[in-house]
Amino acid sequence: MRSKLLATATATATGLVAVGGLFLAPSAHAEVEPGGWTSVSPSFNVQERGCGQVDDLTFTLTCSTASGDQRAERRYATYTGGTRQFEGYFRISSMGGTRISLKQTFNDSAPGPYFMLAAERGGRLYAVHGGTTLSNAGTVGSTVRVNTVHQVGGEHRTYINGSLKHSYDSPGGSFYDKFGAYRTNSGNGPATVVWSNVRFWRK
Repeated sequence: MRSKLLATATATATGLVAVGGLFLAPSAHAEVEPGGWTSVSPSFNVQERGCGQVDDLTFTLTCSTASGDQRAERRYATYTGGTRQFEGYFRISSMGGTRISLKQTFNDSAPGPYFMLAAERGGRLYAVHGGTTLSNAGTVGSTVRVNTVHQVGGEHRTYINGSLKHSYDSPGGSFYDKFGAYRTNSGNGPATVVWSNVRFWRK
């Protein structure tokens, strides 16, 4: 009888811990630069051009064509003003080509790409405009976390695996986020990139 009571008490205590965990679970918050963020869910359009193919969060360039518009991306809704944060995890599952754009902050007012994070075969992650190396973590099979924090009219900052790697001034205007697999002007496929756990915040 005593052992039965102990088992019941243990089960009850376990249940209370689980319930307590529900009360203690933090609300959604940004992974970098915490404080004052509100989670948002912007709409998006899928873009497939040239040999680009999109299957949910898997983005593939099937050809080695080094010219023309080869892209497989999600294009998210335009935002104007304030501060926005993007977070996503990518894994390059194959890279037969090189210099493939993974994530863009697009200036819809200019218009044109304002920031492009791209990968070279071998794992180098770099800013397309300026050529700055951000990390060498983008090897085939590795999962990499990317955060961009964009203060419109202020500054754009890029974090790789939680560490600040790139920042530069931002003009005012309208912008939007894109991610997937996109041939840069000096790049080519084939390549397959799988994204996951994509989230957005504003403040």
